[in-house]
Amino acid sequence: MSGLRRRLILTAAVFAPSLYAALKAEAKTDGKRLMDAPKDLHALARAMMDRAYAPYSKFHVGAAIRSAGGKLYGGCNVENAAYPQGCCAEASAISAMVGNGERRIAEVVVMGISPEPVTPCGGCRQKLREFSASDVRVYFCDPSGTRGSMTMDELLPLSFGPANLKKS
Repeated sequence: MSGLRRRLILTAAVFAPSLYAALKAEAKTDGKRLMDAPKDLHALARAMMDRAYAPYSKFHVGAAIRSAGGKLYGGCNVENAAYPQGCCAEASAISAMVGNGERRIAEVVVMGISPEPVTPCGGCRQKLREFSASDVRVYFCDPSGTRGSMTMDELLPLSFGPANLKKS
């Protein structure tokens, strides 16, 4: 990134937060066209986000997974008064997929409303990694569309997964 572009982004951060977010997202894609999340996954993640149970944080998150078999699974965050007992949207979607007998993820959409794109937490990155190849794409969306995306390898570099436990 050029020095001028970097200064423009920093200036936008102070004076125009929405422009800053757009420039930052473009910088992450190195100027390439942002890949849009598939419409069916986006719609399911939106429905799941709307169903979230988040009376404490008021931060609703929805997730949608397309399995390697082509089926869609959704999940939403479910909070609990005993905070650590809550469940993330991604974990809910993974549970639905596994409960239906599937074990491989083909692509993922995570949706929330925030100034910055909503990405999976560290624990959910590891959970997604358990069922995903390194090239599986994870889209970060809000109701209006895709805000960014990364492969699992970009989202969780040098990850520990099932292959690490296979005996030689």
